Amino acid sequence: MQFKTIDEANQAVIQHITESEPFFLDVVPAKSVISELNGKALLHSGPPTVWEKMPHPMQGSCIGATLFEGWAETEEEAQKMLENGEVTFLSAHSVNAVGPMGGITSGNMPVVVVENKASGKHAYCNLNEGIGAVLRFGAYNDEVINRLNWMKDVLGPALSKALAQIEGGMNVNVIVAKAITMGDEFHQRNIAASSLFLREIVPYLITSGTPEKELQEVTKFLADNDQFFLNIMMATAKSVMDTAATVTEGSIVTVLARNGDQFGIKVSGLGDQWFTAPVNTPDGLYFSGYSSEDATPDMGDSAITEAYGVGGMAMVAAPGVVRFVGTGGFNDAVNTSDEMREICIANNNNLQIPTWDFQGACLGIDIRKVVETGITPVINTGIAHKVAGNGQIGAGTVRVPLGCFEKALEALAEKYGVEV
Repeated sequence: MQFKTIDEANQAVIQHITESEPFFLDVVPAKSVISELNGKALLHSGPPTVWEKMPHPMQGSCIGATLFEGWAETEEEAQKMLENGEVTFLSAHSVNAVGPMGGITSGNMPVVVVENKASGKHAYCNLNEGIGAVLRFGAYNDEVINRLNWMKDVLGPALSKALAQIEGGMNVNVIVAKAITMGDEFHQRNIAASSLFLREIVPYLITSGTPEKELQEVTKFLADNDQFFLNIMMATAKSVMDTAATVTEGSIVTVLARNGDQFGIKVSGLGDQWFTAPVNTPDGLYFSGYSSEDATPDMGDSAITEAYGVGGMAMVAAPGVVRFVGTGGFNDAVNTSDEMREICIANNNNLQIPTWDFQGACLGIDIRKVVETGITPVINTGIAHKVAGNGQIGAGTVRVPLGCFEKALEALAEKYGVEV
């Protein structure tokens, strides 16, 4: 479809987002829906990268995935395989997938399947492991591997059998619209959405035929995991933003992602091209005994939530998380969302925020507005220790480097024949 102006194309992008119909359909082994994982291959977060440029926690996640898959029996064997190029690395975004923090996903890991029924676009994300020693932050001890095996053998199949009983799948829009009025912004805070998901899924878990002991384990795991919905939200945002990206004109950001070395963005009018700049290290609050000296540069695909207009873009929706990410009080949250509104072209009235006088969440980050104002998107994020195995050491916010947008705007100007 041809558009007369960039603004007209951008409105088409917005329409795709607001008319999206994401449904949570299933939980399946990753290799059953991502053919590239039928072999020694791993997905990682952010733009394409190589082993040598991965931060230590991401390398640790790769070691853990290699041990989980049984490709190696010891840490030393796993690291040697990875260093020698025996394992293929793929950006999760290249195969319609996303992953939090390190983003490492292997073939036998269960992934959520979300379909945007308005377009038929599918997206995938691995399951949230909870907190503590977890693979996404670079831990790979026996506790981590045992949990991953339990998720593969028990949690994934139980959720799959439960979801199979819901005709057409679980409507994610309904959960998200409720949860944003209950204080979630869907990146750092997912307590309401996780609770609503638990309420929706338990009746079907009970009738799924899952053995009683396993049923108890699954329900307790879900009840204890305030962040479980994050990974569902990530797949949801990916399915929606991939639909928005089918508009091949315009200046709206469709992907925000980081790999611990580079921050990358994609733009509606510029196809599948990445525009990157060195990633920043988050600012925030650190757990007792840690400081910014211990932090690794930012990583993860969870910033797809900010591309969708929530997370740090909707800070005002989640006053309960403001101090946790080190941004001060409620007025700071209001100011952050007001500032983010300056670089967006619309509001998403499907996601009305009571604490913002029922304005819809910010929608449509326009690279032209970012470069013009110098205001870059705020990302809510966890902070990983720079040494693998230590896990999460805090939480905070990080800004997308301005260089990503400057490069993208130059490419857009070239496409439209405008001299820079």
